[in-house]
Amino acid sequence: MKNNKLEEIIKRIVPADKEAMAKAVSRQESLAKPLGSLGGLEEISVRIAGMTGKIINSIDRSCVAVFCADNGVAAEGVASAPQSVTMAQTINFTRRLTGVGALAECFGSELLIVDMGVKDSIPGKLYVDTPLEDTHKIVNRRIRPETGETWNIAEGRAMTCDEAKQAILTGVEMADAIRQNGYDIMGVGEMGIGNTTTSSAILSAVTGLDAEFTVGRGGGVNDEGFSRKKEIVNRAAGEYISQGGLINCEDSRAEKMTDILAEMGGFDICAMTGAFLGAAANRMPVVVDGYISVVAAVAAWAIAPDSVDYMLASHKSFEKGYAKAVELLNIKPFLALDMRLGEGSGCPIAFQVVKGACDVMANMATFAEAAIDDDYLEEIRETESYRR
Repeated sequence: MKNNKLEEIIKRIVPADKEAMAKAVSRQESLAKPLGSLGGLEEISVRIAGMTGKIINSIDRSCVAVFCADNGVAAEGVASAPQSVTMAQTINFTRRLTGVGALAECFGSELLIVDMGVKDSIPGKLYVDTPLEDTHKIVNRRIRPETGETWNIAEGRAMTCDEAKQAILTGVEMADAIRQNGYDIMGVGEMGIGNTTTSSAILSAVTGLDAEFTVGRGGGVNDEGFSRKKEIVNRAAGEYISQGGLINCEDSRAEKMTDILAEMGGFDICAMTGAFLGAAANRMPVVVDGYISVVAAVAAWAIAPDSVDYMLASHKSFEKGYAKAVELLNIKPFLALDMRLGEGSGCPIAFQVVKGACDVMANMATFAEAAIDDDYLEEIRETESYRR
C-alpha cells in the first residue's frame, strides 16, 4: 500500500482469541440457567472474550468517535438538508444537543468529536489539538474544507490517495487515544451531509451491486434527488459494478479498497475506516452504528479481514444496503428500532447491552456456587438440543 504506517497497523491486527472464546462458552454453560437461555447476550460475552483474551470483562468506560466532514456531491441535490447542517451539528455535538449527544449523556458515554473537513468555518475557540483533552471541544484534523466542488464524485475523484490515507491514519490515531485514555469500548459515528451517497457508492464498488440495491433516501430526499443519487452512484462505481465488485478480486484488495475510498468516499468515511482498524489493532471492542458506519466497517474488513473480529453491530439500520453490508461482515445487529439517524446514535444504547452481557458473565452464579445439581443437563449438553 506504499504507506508504512498503515502497513504496520494492519500487521498488528490479529484474529480473535479462539481459546479464550472456548473457555467463555464453557463458563456460560456452567452458569445457573437453562443452556443458551440468554441468547445474544451469551454470544456477545463470548465474542468480547475473543477480543480481549480474557473470560471476565467489564465495560465501565465508553466513547463514541464522531467524524465530521462535508462532501462535494451534496451540490448535486442528493441530500434533503443543506451543507450548513454539518457545521451546526458538529458544534452541537460539543453541547450534547444532538441525538448521539443526548444518548451519550443519558448513559454516561463520552464523545470524541473530530473535524475532518467541514465546509463552513468553525470558531477557533472550539478546537483542541489533543484527542480527549476536552471532550466538549472539537479535535482539529481538517484535511481541507469538504471534498469540494472540484472533488465531487459525480464528476471525478473525491480526494487523492494520500489524503485518503491521511484520513484513515487519523481514525487510527483516535482509536489509539481512546484506548490509551482507559476506555473499554468505542463506537464509530459521523456527521456529513451527502454521506449516504458516498457510502452507497463505496458499497456498490465492494459488492458489485448497482444503486437499486445500495441507495436509500437517506434523510428523506425527494424523488428527483433520489433518482439523481442512484445515477451518481452507478456512474461512480460503474467500473467495479461491471467487474462484480471488489469482493471478487483476490489480489491487492487492501490497496484497491484504499483507492475506492479516495475515488468515491469522504474524509469522514476514511477516518471511520481507520477507527475500525485502530480498534482492532488495540484489541478493543468497537460498535458499528448505522449505514455509513457499517460501510466504513466493510472498508476496514476489505483492508484487514481480521478487523471484523472486533466489531459489534448495534442496530439494524432502516437504510437500504445495510443488510448486505452486515451479511458481508457476518455480524448480527442486536437492536431493531428502525433507527436511521446516524451520528453514532446507536452506540450508547449498544454499550449498555454489551455491559449487561459482560456483567452476567462476571457476576451470575455457577450451578456449583448456587448449590444446584446440574446432572440433569448432561443429555442436553451432549445432544446440544438447546441450540436447535
